[in-house]
This record gives sequence, structure tokens and C-alpha cells, in this order.
Amino acid sequence: MSIRLVALASLVAVTALAAGCVVEPARPVVYARPAPVYAPAPGYVDVVATQPPPPMFVENVAPRPGFTWAHGYWRWDGRRYVAERGHWEPMRRGYHYVHPHWEQRGDGWHMRAGVWVAG
Repeated sequence: MSIRLVALASLVAVTALAAGCVVEPARPVVYARPAPVYAPAPGYVDVVATQPPPPMFVENVAPRPGFTWAHGYWRWDGRRYVAERGHWEPMRRGYHYVHPHWEQRGDGWHMRAGVWVAG
């Protein structure tokens, strides 16, 4: 067998083994601040846009018992804003939902992900 064939066979075997690995999604973390916040997962990245977002768009949805509508928002893709549709979030007893939104700071516009806040 040639060295190339052995290397290829090894690569195929490693890929097959890795494909069977279980990947567990990151879980949200509860931080104790003035009020506990149900925060985004640790892999969350602070997105900073250089220009303000367009005017907010309207989504008309009928109420759904046991759920709250997480409003759509403008996502910054590095060059421009892209509309992201809202989605349903299951209600969490003792929490209220803070919708995704942009905040202006000295270095640009910061995206705040939707989070559940105690209270």
C-alpha cells in the first residue's frame, strides 16, 4: 500500500469516528445581577455595527397561550442589516422577555440578544 492510500484510509477512519461524536448545545447561564438574567449561551458574541439599524418592521401575529412572541430584528452581517423574523418563546414562570434590540454606544451600535429576566 502506498503512503498516500494509508493516509487517506486513516483520514476516512478518523472522520467516521468523529461523525459519531455527540455535540451538546451550549446552555444558557443565569447570572446574579440586581435581578437574575437568563442570559445567552457562553458562545455569545457582541455584535457592533458601524451604522444605525433601519426602522423597525412590523410583524402581525395572533396571541398564542403559553408563549410570547420574540420580535423580529435587524441582524448586522458585517456590511449591511438583514431582517430576521421573530419566533415564539415558551413562557417561563417568574420571568419576562426582553426583546432583541440595538443600543447606541460610543463605538457604534451594539446588538442585545433577546433574554429572559427574572421579575
